[in-house]
Amino acid sequence: MTTGPVTGRTARGLTGDEAARRLVEHGPNELPPEVSVSLLARIGQQLRDPMILLLCGALVLVVAVGDHADAVIIAAVIVLNTTIGVVQDVRAQHAVDALSRMAAPRAHVWRDGALVEVAAGDVVPGDTVRLEAGDIVPADLLLVEASSLEVDESTMTGESMPVPRALAEEVVSGTVVTRGRGIGRVVRTGADSGLGRIAALVAGAGLRPTPLQLRLARLSRQLVLVTSIICLGVFGLAMAQGMSWTAASVLAVSLGVAAVPESLPAVVTISLALGARRMARRSAVVRRLPAVETLGSVTVLASDKTGTLTQGVLTARQLWTPAGTCEVSGTAYAVDGRVEGSPEARAEAVGLLRNAALCNDASLRAGDEPGEWLAVGDPFDVALLVAAAKGGLDLDSLAHWNRIDESPFDSDVGFSRTVHSGPDGVEVEVLKGAPERLLPMLAPGPVAEQARVQAELWAAQGHRVLAVLEDRRAVGLVAVTDPPQPDAAQVVEDCHAAGIRIVLVTGDHPATARVVAEELGILSDDGLVVEGEAVARGEHLDLVEQIDVYSRVRPEQKVGIVDAWQAHGDVVAMTGDGVNDAPALRRADIGVAMGRSGTEVARQAADLVLLDDDLRTLVVAVGEGRRIHANIRTFLRYGLAGGLAEIVVLLTAPLLGLPIPLTPAMILWVNMVTHGLPGVAFGGEPLDPDLMRRPSPPPTQSVLDRGLIGQIVAAGALLSVASLGAGLLASHLGQDVRTAVFLTLGLGQLAVALALRAPRRGWDWRERGLEIAVLLAGACQLTGVAIPGVRELLGTEPLGTGMTVALVGIAALPGVLVALSRRPWSRRQGTFASGPGPVA
Repeated sequence: MTTGPVTGRTARGLTGDEAARRLVEHGPNELPPEVSVSLLARIGQQLRDPMILLLCGALVLVVAVGDHADAVIIAAVIVLNTTIGVVQDVRAQHAVDALSRMAAPRAHVWRDGALVEVAAGDVVPGDTVRLEAGDIVPADLLLVEASSLEVDESTMTGESMPVPRALAEEVVSGTVVTRGRGIGRVVRTGADSGLGRIAALVAGAGLRPTPLQLRLARLSRQLVLVTSIICLGVFGLAMAQGMSWTAASVLAVSLGVAAVPESLPAVVTISLALGARRMARRSAVVRRLPAVETLGSVTVLASDKTGTLTQGVLTARQLWTPAGTCEVSGTAYAVDGRVEGSPEARAEAVGLLRNAALCNDASLRAGDEPGEWLAVGDPFDVALLVAAAKGGLDLDSLAHWNRIDESPFDSDVGFSRTVHSGPDGVEVEVLKGAPERLLPMLAPGPVAEQARVQAELWAAQGHRVLAVLEDRRAVGLVAVTDPPQPDAAQVVEDCHAAGIRIVLVTGDHPATARVVAEELGILSDDGLVVEGEAVARGEHLDLVEQIDVYSRVRPEQKVGIVDAWQAHGDVVAMTGDGVNDAPALRRADIGVAMGRSGTEVARQAADLVLLDDDLRTLVVAVGEGRRIHANIRTFLRYGLAGGLAEIVVLLTAPLLGLPIPLTPAMILWVNMVTHGLPGVAFGGEPLDPDLMRRPSPPPTQSVLDRGLIGQIVAAGALLSVASLGAGLLASHLGQDVRTAVFLTLGLGQLAVALALRAPRRGWDWRERGLEIAVLLAGACQLTGVAIPGVRELLGTEPLGTGMTVALVGIAALPGVLVALSRRPWSRRQGTFASGPGPVA
């Protein structure tokens, strides 16, 4: 690689005064921070939630009725929802801020003729920056000197291999120098740099409403319309029964309140908060609370390769010598790997690894964690040193080999060369580089031909192949790859089982991407591998369903890929760790960033940050999302069935010769008892494992789909029949009809709540919140009949012991029948039914 001269002016750099002036003119070398959101704005965001708006409407209705106790309860629910949402939002932001680090915290620049270390934020256009192996490029630089310089641009392009950079070429901020040295003049900083332009793409990508938000908005409109019609109908019926205008209005509004499941926002918020809490225990930070549910609705997971599905660390996997092939076990920098093969192949592999370690400028030392190494240098050199250590080579013993001559790697010739003098004084020349450059140096014959065939085979399999020659005679080959994460294949399998399609999106070569996709089970038999240029030309739009792998993809093309799948009707999650992933992370329905190996830009763009980079947390997150969706549906089945029963009883009783069976106070009491603690407890119901073996519902499907409406009608009909039957029985026995209907209707709804519990195994009290809530609510319902002061408030009459026991038995029947019907309902429903399975 050419080396440019460093002029005296270049070496002197800027003066301190000039650097200060330019810092004022151009601003700090930092990315524009995200606009901070005030506390009032966060509260406003929570209050704009459609179900909170619906709850506010219910509060207005209750105030209109004059029932201040119920108004206080509903207001408390609104405050609770808003508080939980704001606290989670602030907590997540603090967690991400704690992770934040600048792309390049320090830089070496020339100021006033001296080389000094400054904060990367103080670098200005015109500064002269020194680059060495391990440095993070602090700004966009134009190279004025470059010696064997290679840069890891994976965070920007997704390409896992270092890229050579020569004189007069640019290096981009945020990339990492892996080899050589260089000097560059700063040409762009801050928002004008390559890193800044990608950050602008992220800022320009607005946030899409989540599937949950869309479904609840649709549900709010449906409930408001239905409730309005019911209130008008009840008002007309009451007037026809001879009630005054005021009394009829109070009754209609009370029933309207009963028809509104005002605990739904609390159920949603508590479910999301509990999901976020569970995720936090698994080292995942939820930046936006609705993101927990969104993962449960995902149908397509667009995953980056380098550092996400793969370890982002080059690893030697296979060794070849004329004596045979050896496999190198273990992963990344773990010391528990071995070189495995025939005794003859292992013996020659030791010589190959010794030569590869001699012609090497990387360093390797024991890490802080047992069984790990810390490495510095070119990723290829590091991979060779690790393989040598796994092969039993004592790296410290190589110090006895003196390097007496060398030619650093040059991209023009395709190899590096070193000459060493051994302990016995014997000189050894080692060449290491591309097989197509080194193998022609061998004398023609079967060994050279075998090496050529083996190198071509490994290259076709997606490996990077290095050839190593000793004295231009003995030959060996090393196959290097970026191996998959240990649990990546299991994650892919779990996602497929849950009905989630995974597509690989990478900036890597098509052959490399294909090999990884095949190894992990992403590429199907008839799946397509397309390149980024096809995406740029729009050629992928008609083939979306057939594409499994996107290769050679640029950042703006990743956004186009996400858009194409969303236009196809899918809910898209995007995982990634690099700067190049950030725009797509923001554009996706949910972005998942790696917290440990990921860049700051990616973390800020994401909705979910995996602090330990553990892909298994994604599967946990999907389960949490589906648990939340199922709990919301179960609560709707419970709450709306009770409201429907109250409406049917009120409208049907006069047709059976009974008086209007419920007073406004009774309606509000039943509503408070059944939708209070039990309703909120539904938000904490555990996950039904069956939900992870079925696809998620399409995002266009309403929460109140046809199957759920059928379940609500069936449960409401059972409650109505039981309550009217209790009223008829009371009328026949000369007991108070209203009291009988009131008691049966409330206890019947609680029995249905028990029947709708999620499957449980064991008796962990922390999963028994619903049972405890039902017991407390049942006691409250009985006080409406048993305690004189409460009876006067509600207008009920005392009942005998025998009558009370009979009504309790009648109230239990709807719950028993709902429990018996759950499995058939689930089989017919198929997708996200309300929980079949054993209930302990």
